[in-house]
Amino acid sequence: MGISEIFIILIPIFFVILLGYLAGYLNVFDKHSSKGINTLVTKFALPAHLFVGVTTTPRDVLIAQWPFLIALILGIFVFYLLIYVVMKFGFKFTLSNAAMFSLNSAQPTFAFMGIPVLGSLFGSEVVAVPIAVTGIVVNALLDPTATIMGTIGQREKVENEKMGKVIIKTFAHGLREPLALVPLIAVVLTLLGFHAPGLLADSFNEIGDVTSGVALFAVGVTVGIRKISFNLSAFSIAILKTIIQPALMFLIAWAMGMSQADTTMLVLLVAFPGSAVAAMIAVRFESMEAEAGSAFVLSAIISVLTLPFLISLLM
Repeated sequence: MGISEIFIILIPIFFVILLGYLAGYLNVFDKHSSKGINTLVTKFALPAHLFVGVTTTPRDVLIAQWPFLIALILGIFVFYLLIYVVMKFGFKFTLSNAAMFSLNSAQPTFAFMGIPVLGSLFGSEVVAVPIAVTGIVVNALLDPTATIMGTIGQREKVENEKMGKVIIKTFAHGLREPLALVPLIAVVLTLLGFHAPGLLADSFNEIGDVTSGVALFAVGVTVGIRKISFNLSAFSIAILKTIIQPALMFLIAWAMGMSQADTTMLVLLVAFPGSAVAAMIAVRFESMEAEAGSAFVLSAIISVLTLPFLISLLM
């Protein structure tokens, strides 16, 4: 794919992000109102879109996605664990700081940029299942694990029984999140032979079709309302997110013998900027919050350069 074709695809996407950025920077939206946009996307529009995408996918096609799931677990969750070990034992970070640094280095904003970017390259119907699988890995595995580590880090002494309840409650909460629960339900239904009828699909698409534009606008708003702190930790998180993780995912996909299309989707899914959700988890634990917020903005800026390069390299 030529550079001109890539920019024809990406310019409208970054234009909407820029509009959102201006809305946030000019205080048209603040932290409270931007939360409403994020809620619309993550709890209603995107889950509806993914439900239709998965339940209109043939069962055999869905079953064939298991290597994609393994690659995502390695490229996102295991990547998170590796960074955690390095920061905790190599750089002597506290448990909470290591967990939040690693989370923001590993979690992409797949929910907001996956549909518009990958959809433009492959078609929205094709990428619904890969994005749904990513949602399950992130929301049902990565975020609960980081939350548990953050919770442990905030406590000097934790009774085993009490921590057991915390772990169960945290993973249960992760599974209740629409971006994890809805795709999971859709996957189970499809494996059982369910195929969404036209009327049901049209009904879900009424809200699901707004995902692309609203999600991009929400990314821009989130960037616009945050201040950048130029420090080593923020830069390190942004570089890990936009350069190191995609490179690692490429090696994983190559080692697993993935097709060119699957390799491209895997690499781009983790090459997107860091997640605003991960930054909010850092704020919740009052750990690396300034660095996480700054890294989110920096990774968004870096991705303007890295995404066109990766697309031209992979396609």
